[in-house]
Amino acid sequence: MATSRSKIVKDLDAVFSRYIRLRAANLDGFVECYTCGRSYHWKKIQCGHFMSRARYATRWHEDNCRPQCYGCNVMQQGRQYDFGLNLDREREGLAEEMHQLSLTTVKFATWELEEMLKEYKQKVKSLES
Repeated sequence: MATSRSKIVKDLDAVFSRYIRLRAANLDGFVECYTCGRSYHWKKIQCGHFMSRARYATRWHEDNCRPQCYGCNVMQQGRQYDFGLNLDREREGLAEEMHQLSLTTVKFATWELEEMLKEYKQKVKSLES
């Protein structure tokens, strides 16, 4: 039986989040919240999105996502302004680039989501080894 599209999206969200948090972690497994700078173990921090996850064009875009603590990501609605400023410190114009990309309509085929899922599983595996 084929895996449902919604299950693939859920699994992709989980493995992508794990990748974003792991790639930012130091050797002790700690990572700084992108917007407040507090340090947390990668398992205790979330994958924050500059442009909403509702926008599929940027939902799994690595430039759109950074580790964020629960306080910033949920309680303070992602601190989008600060998030954008930090993106532009990394690369001038990155926040606007992500904003413009998020406005585009993208419909991934199920096979494309499956390919992304495989890719991020492999990236996570390489970070964990």
